[in-house]
Amino acid sequence: MIVMDVPAEQDDAEVAFWQAATGRPLKPLKKHPEYHGARLADGHMGLLVQRLEDGPAHVHVDIHTDDLTAEVARLEALGAERLRQFDSWWVLRDPAGLVFCVVSAAAGSLDDSNAQRWD
Repeated sequence: MIVMDVPAEQDDAEVAFWQAATGRPLKPLKKHPEYHGARLADGHMGLLVQRLEDGPAHVHVDIHTDDLTAEVARLEALGAERLRQFDSWWVLRDPAGLVFCVVSAAAGSLDDSNAQRWD
């Protein structure tokens, strides 16, 4: 998942831009109204626009997993640093200092057709 993080005053313009750019309606998420999102192309890639409470605009990647604890531990072993945990996701920093999220996937949403296995 690709996430565009934007200040609140730019949120409407950013949503409109990415709707036009992708040709897909970006709909508000029920549980998190600060997000507008859509599935792209074959449905395996998604785009979110996230309205920020504060801070500058930036882009980050979300990694979806069916085992949050194991995936965060795997990424830590590779050099990532845990920053903050939310309800069902962790914010981490990679070795270059870039922030990304590891998110719990909905039950049954990952399978051999749409997921990478790291055995």
